[in-house]
Amino acid sequence: MKLLLLLFLTVSIYANSLLTEYRNNGFDSIEKKMDLELTKKEYWSEFLKDKKTTFGYLESYSEVLTCDKERSTLNLYTKDKNSTYKFEQNYSAFTGKEKGDKTKEGDLKTPIGIYTLTEKISNPDSFYGPLAFVTSYPNIYDRYRGKNGSGIWIRGLPTEQERDEFTKGCIAINNQNIEYLDKKIDIKKTLLIINSAPVHKDVPKDVVTSILSQLYLWRYSWIYNDIDKYLGFYSDDFVRTDGMKFNDFKTYKKRVFNKLEKKTIIFNDINLVPYPNTENIYQLTFKEIYSSESFQFTGEKTLMLKLGEKNQIKIFTEK
Repeated sequence: MKLLLLLFLTVSIYANSLLTEYRNNGFDSIEKKMDLELTKKEYWSEFLKDKKTTFGYLESYSEVLTCDKERSTLNLYTKDKNSTYKFEQNYSAFTGKEKGDKTKEGDLKTPIGIYTLTEKISNPDSFYGPLAFVTSYPNIYDRYRGKNGSGIWIRGLPTEQERDEFTKGCIAINNQNIEYLDKKIDIKKTLLIINSAPVHKDVPKDVVTSILSQLYLWRYSWIYNDIDKYLGFYSDDFVRTDGMKFNDFKTYKKRVFNKLEKKTIIFNDINLVPYPNTENIYQLTFKEIYSSESFQFTGEKTLMLKLGEKNQIKIFTEK
């Protein structure tokens, strides 16, 4: 890996200065400079120049499903060879009997939010049609707001029972359509966005650029033990998913940073999506690879962000 990076540097406009830096101070000094470059808006602006930001910035998903509860529709978008999400199909859909966002078990509402598909159920009870996809409701933001309940599916319609014009909270589509959808999507690579109105599209690139550059500035302060800058990315009312509030979180992180351990932190599969039915709230997910002398971690990370003035991010919950 280091040899490949050095090969790249030899053909870059920075080759002479960085090679001299490497000759005098070793690889670590170059690595720090490259980490710093990833925090700059100029890098992300150039990186995103030819990319579409239809739903934000998505690296993990080949399909996006959007549900407009007001218009009773489920829409399928598929990523093409240019990494652009193209509209493919519209399905009429039944949603919860009651309007509004789901907040608790049994309220007969379909939730508003961003979800993944966690499981395919083949041959469920005939009431749910030929198959169903289980969603990840409640997600991190739902739990942060104290919402509960479960069993929110994308499913078919009853094959033996009488059909209602609503559900208890699921999204239900025609049985022929659910079977067609099953052939079109990879549930591990499908994102579901539910709103009470059309799902927001064409997110401004300057917003995406700003958030991604700050993500890597957060990472930079984490790697190089700048505790004040790191904590500056968190809101005072931050609560981690395990219930840890900001003051306890700050104490915990100071103790970790004081070890002054060398850390490797890599982010892959980054996904940034504006949260439906909110103002300036974004969900940011990625795969994190973390390594230090005392701790190793590889897994999914979720940050919920609120944008302030000049698109400054504040993390108010994370998992």
